[in-house]
Amino acid sequence: MTFKVVRFICGGMDVHKNLIVATIGTTDRQTLITEYIQQSFSTFYSDLIRLKEWFISHDCYDVCMESTGKYWIPIYNILETELNICLTHPKYVKAIKGKKTDKRDSKWICDLYKCDLV
Repeated sequence: MTFKVVRFICGGMDVHKNLIVATIGTTDRQTLITEYIQQSFSTFYSDLIRLKEWFISHDCYDVCMESTGKYWIPIYNILETELNICLTHPKYVKAIKGKKTDKRDSKWICDLYKCDLV
């Protein structure tokens, strides 16, 4: 069973008070194999600008992030000028229980958004 890939380059972000873990998933159109790039950023203004430039440098203009408390607001305000941001409730992108990490969560959000399941 496979899911239809809607976005061949997209990103997912796991947002916390002091940390953002971002993942970019690039899917090959022939083989449908996805390669992931991950990086962590702080929530300071200079790092949010680096985050936006990081997405743009990888030609990733579609990004999904969860609306964690009030921490998503400054991130959204900076990224929305040049990226298409999908803001979702955390309960809709919650990963399966187990060995959860921030990297796995951001990859999971990226995968859900890639297949238009958000």
